[in-house]
Formats: sequence, C-alpha cells, structure tokens
Amino acid sequence: MTRISRHRAIAAAAFLAAAPVLAGCGAGFDAITIQPYAPTEALSVKIVDENRHLAIPQAYFLGPDSGGSLPAGASMPLHLYIVNNGREDDQLIGLGVDPSVGTAKVTAPVPLPVGKAAIVGRPTPTIMIEQLKKPFKGGESLKVQLQFQKAGVVTIEVPVITRSREFTALPSPSGASPAPTPSPTPSATDTEGAGGH
Repeated sequence: MTRISRHRAIAAAAFLAAAPVLAGCGAGFDAITIQPYAPTEALSVKIVDENRHLAIPQAYFLGPDSGGSLPAGASMPLHLYIVNNGREDDQLIGLGVDPSVGTAKVTAPVPLPVGKAAIVGRPTPTIMIEQLKKPFKGGESLKVQLQFQKAGVVTIEVPVITRSREFTALPSPSGASPAPTPSPTPSATDTEGAGGH
C-alpha cells in the first residue's frame, strides 16, 4: 500500500467512525430524546455575595386556570424551590409585598439548612398573598421581598403563572374563578332542520 493510499484509507475510516455522531448532531431540536421537557416561565435567580449564597432555581405565584381569573379578595400562593449554599443554616421568615397588591401571609418560618433544598408551596401553600386588591389572570409579575433571618432581605420579581401544563397537578388557588365555558353554537344542520317544516 502506498503512502497516499494509506492516508486516504485512514481518512475514510475516520469519516465512517464519525458519521453516526454527525448524524445525531444534525437532528437539532426535533431529535427524540429520553429527557423530559417541561417548559416553565418561572423565575430562576442566584444571590451570591460575601454574606449570602442562595440559589432559587424556581419561583412563581400560582394564578388561575388558563382563561380564568383570581378576583380581588382571593389568595395567591407563592411557590419556591430554594437552596442554601452558605456557611450557616438560615430561615425564610417573611414576605414583603406592596400593600396595594394585598397582604402577605407566612404561616411558619421555612428552615434552610446548609446544602439542603427547601420546597415552599407543596404539598400545602404556606406563603401567600391574601385579600388581593385587584384581579390576576396570569402573565403579570410582582416585586416582593424575601426576608431571611440571617441573609437579610432579597428583592426579586416573581411571575404569576397560569395553572396549566406542568402546573395543573397543583391545587387551584383559593377564590379562583374558572375559565368561562364556551356556549354551544347551532350547527348548519340544526338550523336547516328547524326551518324545514
């Protein structure tokens, strides 16, 4: 085998070995994978400075079903997934909210041990805004202050998510109005049948 043909043979073998990998790369977003895909518009934020190291991979207020509303006077629960990566245990002790939106309620402090995750809002909502002063339909966002015993106050803007897609398993917020049901419209055959006598 000549030197040139040996180089061609090596190049051909390398191309054939890479072909399956290249084909997989070309699949793009339409590729079928075994990983579940759960779209969410919830907030994700990290708070890191010399005194604090908190991660909030998910934060949202649960609103009404898609097409429904949370009327004035209803309650809206806060859902949080929070991890304390700091040097000492902490607690989430309060929620600050603009009085023109409603009244914040925290039924009990949320323990945040170092290196552990805390889930707020499941299975039972424990932090919420009660006596809403205006209706919410989902898609809005609210500026709130999370009050920690040691980390102090953290201000974040939390979206209001409609109870749809991956959120339908959660209990409906207290006082939520359902989406209006569409009224049936007469079909062409019904109209013809009624006028044909």
